[in-house]
Amino acid sequence: MLDYVGLESDLDAEERMIRDTAREFVDDEVRPDVGQHWIEGTFPTDLIEEMGELGFYAPNLEGYGLPGVSETAYGILMQELEACDSGLRSMASVQGALVMYPIHAFGSDEQKEQWLPKLGTGEAVGCFGLTEPEHGSDPSGMATHAEAEDEGYLLNGSKTWITNSPIADVAIVWARDRSADDDPVRGFLVETDRDGVSTNKIDEKLSLRASITGEIGLNDVYVPAENVLPEVSGMKGPLSCLTQARYGIAWGAIGAARDCFETARQYATDREQFGGPIARFQLQQRKLAEMATQITTAQLLAYRLAELKERGEMTPQHVSMAKRNNVRMARDQSRIAREMLGGNGITADYSPMRHMANLETVYTYEGTHDIHTLVLGQDLTGIAAFE
Repeated sequence: MLDYVGLESDLDAEERMIRDTAREFVDDEVRPDVGQHWIEGTFPTDLIEEMGELGFYAPNLEGYGLPGVSETAYGILMQELEACDSGLRSMASVQGALVMYPIHAFGSDEQKEQWLPKLGTGEAVGCFGLTEPEHGSDPSGMATHAEAEDEGYLLNGSKTWITNSPIADVAIVWARDRSADDDPVRGFLVETDRDGVSTNKIDEKLSLRASITGEIGLNDVYVPAENVLPEVSGMKGPLSCLTQARYGIAWGAIGAARDCFETARQYATDREQFGGPIARFQLQQRKLAEMATQITTAQLLAYRLAELKERGEMTPQHVSMAKRNNVRMARDQSRIAREMLGGNGITADYSPMRHMANLETVYTYEGTHDIHTLVLGQDLTGIAAFE
């Protein structure tokens, strides 16, 4: 895959092994059938535990059987998975950054011991319930709430656009605790087989089709007090999880763009028109040159972000810039790659149009492009434009 300025030459042995393992897994186990999964709107659930065995879920965390690899290694893993399909990266990203991370960071010892090993191996699947039908970009307005009841809580509300919810064993649900002063947001571990929980699947998506998406309905769902994440209160909880996930997205989008580039480059050198390969035409070379430049620029940003994260200096605003830039880049370049493939580019035999459709979701979820623009604007001016 494209590495024009040789960034991967600086990877250590472990990082190279993770890259190669993920690339081999994708090529052997997923890529041959991913186009059909996308058409049918299915995810290869039979691979969930294999992905766990390979260490694809939260490998940058330590303890509880987790390997604690570098942030660069984690980013490269997300990149390789999304080079196959955004749905594959979303599965690993949600399981690791949005479910395992909050348990690891904010959970009790008992919660960590109960869930982290099973989630890490893929024996259990998790989902993250924040977005609601009426509250997307402004999650602090959430209506889902909890009331103290019999040494526990009753949860009521609904969440939507939840990756993995129809197949999840546990959901991290964020809700307002009406039993406490000022109704703080708290995190609740909700087993999906509890009475009153529904996880309906969302069908007929036109994007991210090789991913299982659903809702979480909560109708007087009782959870014991020990299911509350004890070490966090307020919006810091869910927003810190999203920072972790957006970091992976900033890397993953590059994988989608690189796959589009390689597909377009190969096609341009193979496809003959007017007596030779179309790659000899200046118009096609300009497209490849611009695509390679934009991908390389995004790679440099991602590698720098990894350095800052390793040093504990990465801010949510840094992640907003990387997510905003890299996903926009991938969205734009996937369209150029599809264009280079001509009519053949609209078929599932080639990946760019599938990536192009998927990236419409990635452009929107976990902070829309516009919201990340305003986050940066506030950081640069000190003025919050969305208030």
